Amino acid sequence: MTATPNVITSRDNPLLKRLRLLSHDNAAYRKLGQVWLEGDHLCRALLSRGRRPSTAVFTEAFWAQAPHDLRDAADHVVLIPEALMAGISTLESPAGVGFVCDLSDKATVKADVATVVLDRLQDAGNVGSILRSASAFGFGQVLALKGSVGLWSPKVVRAGMGAHFGLRLVEGLEVNDLMQLEVPLLVTSSHEGEWLHRARLPWPCAWVMGHEGQGVCTPLMERASAFVRIAQPGGEESLNVGAAAAICLHASATSSAP
Repeated sequence: MTATPNVITSRDNPLLKRLRLLSHDNAAYRKLGQVWLEGDHLCRALLSRGRRPSTAVFTEAFWAQAPHDLRDAADHVVLIPEALMAGISTLESPAGVGFVCDLSDKATVKADVATVVLDRLQDAGNVGSILRSASAFGFGQVLALKGSVGLWSPKVVRAGMGAHFGLRLVEGLEVNDLMQLEVPLLVTSSHEGEWLHRARLPWPCAWVMGHEGQGVCTPLMERASAFVRIAQPGGEESLNVGAAAAICLHASATSSAP
């Protein structure tokens, strides 16, 4: 049954102040325990994983034509003018719908799951791309070491395109926290190790993706079970970490396929 919407017309409304904070402040999700999902794609990605938002926010114009699955998604529904949605949005063309999603209690490291480790990655686009690859290729967990961009920060959520909701995400970790993993740790290297296309890759495993400029830190290099190189016959010095991750995770997925 569709909830009766609550109409908000003041930009000073406490909910709208909260939404502006969630959409513009990279650390707000940690303080508030919520994330803002703007647009049909992200909202439907949440619903497709069997989750419900705490609040659904529609522009008045979109509400008139909104499909029933979006209208019925939340018990708390809010309608706002397009101008107020534009004040919340970080998109060039603000969407007609957005969800407020409550974040669950802090997840812990699962020892035996196919994993991606992010070692101080800074670029939100790279991290979002890696989350999409992890979800697509059957990796169930992403672990971010301290110094990495926030996994639920607005730009990462946007770049992840809904992949967040299919993954176990743990952030703010120290290198020693990875000792809990019971799967082999694989590290890419430009100068040592087996060529990826020839390697016999273990499954499950944990791929380590390092800082865009500095690469994988020494303590993780020392704990690696294996080093793997990606063939680059074109002669480029290195690959973007998002591209390298996609290649490595796909290789693991195909090598483990029956």
